[in-house]
Amino acid sequence: MADLRSAPLPELAADDHVRGAADAPLVIEYGDLECPHCAALALQARALVADGAVRWAYRHFPLRSTHPRAWQAACASEAAALQGAFWEMHDALLGDQGRLEDPHLWQHAETLGLDLQRFEADRRGEAVQERVARDFNAGVRAGVVTAPTVFWEGRAVHGEGLRAVLAKLRRH
Repeated sequence: MADLRSAPLPELAADDHVRGAADAPLVIEYGDLECPHCAALALQARALVADGAVRWAYRHFPLRSTHPRAWQAACASEAAALQGAFWEMHDALLGDQGRLEDPHLWQHAETLGLDLQRFEADRRGEAVQERVARDFNAGVRAGVVTAPTVFWEGRAVHGEGLRAVLAKLRRH
């Protein structure tokens, strides 16, 4: 595949969502919370993080053309992040992809103990919208064309290439 980058992959920022040991190899995922392949990858990523094999960063790449609720789900996870619950909402949404409409997002927020009024205001607010757009646009500039795409050892991997990378990470 041709190199589609117009800019380098952004370095980790203070507001990136990262889990795992700071000294573990870094994997940066561009994902879509409505994508079934992203949900399957998330299960493997959690296991790799739990084993100490990787440090996993997540950035949004909602593909609205194929996943109409992906943008709203991304905004819901960012609104949860403002209340300290990004990963909990991320995991809940990936685990319940068939129900990403507003009432279900509110139910997840309540289950996580979030302030629902604040969650809703933040979810629809400009700062959260801009945060999701920033991730998406940075992904496009870095050459991301689909979700999930992961960056490991400086290169983008997606599709069948993910299997080989995950197998290599499991061996570390």
